[in-house]
Amino acid sequence: MVNIVITGANEGIGYYLTEKLLADGHHVAVLDLRMENLRPLECDFPDRLLCFPADVRSEAAMEEAVEKILERFGTVDIAVHNACLCPFQKEEETDLSVYRQVFDVNYYGALRLAKKVLPHMRAQRRGKILFTSSGVGVTGFVGIAPYASAKGALEALAKCLNLEYSGDGVTFHVIHPPLTRTKSSAPLPVPGEFMADPRKVGYGIAKYLFSRRFVICPSLGQKLQVLACYWMPVRMGKLLAKMTAGCPK
Repeated sequence: MVNIVITGANEGIGYYLTEKLLADGHHVAVLDLRMENLRPLECDFPDRLLCFPADVRSEAAMEEAVEKILERFGTVDIAVHNACLCPFQKEEETDLSVYRQVFDVNYYGALRLAKKVLPHMRAQRRGKILFTSSGVGVTGFVGIAPYASAKGALEALAKCLNLEYSGDGVTFHVIHPPLTRTKSSAPLPVPGEFMADPRKVGYGIAKYLFSRRFVICPSLGQKLQVLACYWMPVRMGKLLAKMTAGCPK
């Protein structure tokens, strides 16, 4: 059993990922702005679930949380950055401040987490850091340029750090969930019935979390879709935009 840190797990994919990892016997520490949905899990797993109200935009909050996790668990074996911000609006209506806010959560939040756990992982000569990415970070999509840009930047960051720390026993990976029925995806012009169930996605990610592959997918179908996105990103981006154009909510 291992010790796992997850940002953004009070709801959605992160919540069900946490639930499954706890059920499988692992120790999990969650960093999130809100914790109300996690309270029942705290009661069920008082010795294996730690919850820290922490903003991934705050370096001090992240450092304090990681220090407390290490005091309690002793090690951090896996760290997952799942917290995200996804505004939905046309680029011409999107101020530069929105890009900064999104990158502060999605990209710099991931980098802050990595910087806080890396010294400990390097010292123990093992560790795994995963960033939740998205297909739109590869293909692009209409109306979510800040989010898609930040996810694309995460892809490059994970590749760079995976090479840089390959000799230290620390690996980096990206998680590619399908379009999932969550609060952040609610504004998208896609009917809810075409979105994946967050419980199924979270459980699927938990199943493959220990894979050595750089890209982690919760199912074979999602893996094939992601491969298509990497293979022909522009064509897939146009196809997805065309398929969802004019979709009734």
